[in-house]
Amino acid sequence: MVTPHLLIIPATAETMADTDITMAIKRLFTTQKGLDEHLLDVATHEGLVTLTGFTDNLLARQRAEDIALAVRGVRGVASTVAVRTPTRPDADLQRDVCGTLADDPATGDYQVQCAVAGGVVTLTGMVQSWAEKQLVLRVVQGVRGVTSLITEGLTIQKGKIVNSDEEITIQIQELLDWDIRVNSALVQVRTIESVVHLSGTVGTATERDHVIAIAYQTGAAHVDARDLLVAYWALSSELRRGKFALRADEAVVEAVRGALHRNPRVRCSETLVQVHEGIVTLAGTVSNLRARQEAEHDARLVVGVTEVHNLLKVRPSGLVPDADIRQAILAALARDPYVGHFFFTVSVSNGQATVHGQVDHAFERERVGDVAAGASGVLAVANLVAEPAEARPEALARPDSPDPDSDYALAGRIRERHFWSASLHDQDIDVQVSHGHATLTGTVDSWPERQQATLEAYKAGAHDVKNHLLVLAPAGPGQQGPHPPAHLLTDTHR
Repeated sequence: MVTPHLLIIPATAETMADTDITMAIKRLFTTQKGLDEHLLDVATHEGLVTLTGFTDNLLARQRAEDIALAVRGVRGVASTVAVRTPTRPDADLQRDVCGTLADDPATGDYQVQCAVAGGVVTLTGMVQSWAEKQLVLRVVQGVRGVTSLITEGLTIQKGKIVNSDEEITIQIQELLDWDIRVNSALVQVRTIESVVHLSGTVGTATERDHVIAIAYQTGAAHVDARDLLVAYWALSSELRRGKFALRADEAVVEAVRGALHRNPRVRCSETLVQVHEGIVTLAGTVSNLRARQEAEHDARLVVGVTEVHNLLKVRPSGLVPDADIRQAILAALARDPYVGHFFFTVSVSNGQATVHGQVDHAFERERVGDVAAGASGVLAVANLVAEPAEARPEALARPDSPDPDSDYALAGRIRERHFWSASLHDQDIDVQVSHGHATLTGTVDSWPERQQATLEAYKAGAHDVKNHLLVLAPAGPGQQGPHPPAHLLTDTHR
């Protein structure tokens, strides 16, 4: 098979034809590592995408859906993609699922039980919030051999104090106002008997899903988003300028604290937040490396934040011997559906882990680092996993090589991925490539777009990406955002 180098750009950028959307998603699948495009089918009708076919793990199915959601012109995605994976004995799979939940620094303390039959995992027990339930599902999806989840028995504990309909509505509106990814001015919220009704307009299908998730975070029993529409015009940067206005430092501090408190990996940490002219400094301690990474990520998504200095130190709640950390990393890698079939060696010294091995491409290498960072007790990860030399873009871009995958073609693929990205298509991004190394310059509206531009360059095949994109400065000090309410805070973050 010859992998297409370029995506097709339609003649007009105002309206995306269904055939163009379908072709773009198919081409993106061909360049997305961790997916087998031959097993996936795509159809589009009036911007609504239907995915059918098969993947070999749950994470790959979610990746396929996320790719489709983020394409320009897509108004929604319906997926009936099934998971077909080599059969594993139920006892082995149950051991791995239970081990994964127990080894994860966050879910290890949850009262969650699992049972396995033919690749189907049934989860039972109780968690404290919708966010905790979603975390459990993400953790279990990352186990090799799991084909589907049954979650009706995994319930959310209801506290003695239940938010009124008015309180739920206010909380959702405040969370939308402080989330850089959402144009809250175009979204209306009302709550009737704990059922949240969303209406209005968002710019992308991804943004729509995110608004729904925010509604569930507040304790909504159900979310009705039938009247929350996706429209191209809502992507306009001019309509979102209010999101980029300066906010009072004190208000940003409270908003960041609230964001950290809502993350079940971070909220029990001793995290200190300081803000000066939009620059956030995170200090204090977290219990694990992944919590440190997610704290910085969450802070960057708060309106008014221009930069984050992450000074958090990883301090596990108890001493974890190096030998136990090493075994936990090896076990986690073996359970992973993407890299579980590779051989790795791991050494750990004073909590500092080093991973050696060889994988087929950069996506798998990054996956190894992510999996290792999730082990309890690990303080840092040195990812020395290699890719085959012939698979690296710099080897393909040698002047003496007749390779068609030249720097010119790579730059074209990056630009076209940016073009088809709902969040990047109208950003001022210049792409230059030399020997497989991409350099991005220009401006973007916010940090999520800056991060996404880097990810798209890597997905297009860049071996290295130098991101010199500047995030547009806030509009000015005159516009101040609302202060987050006290119920979004916790004493450990004050």
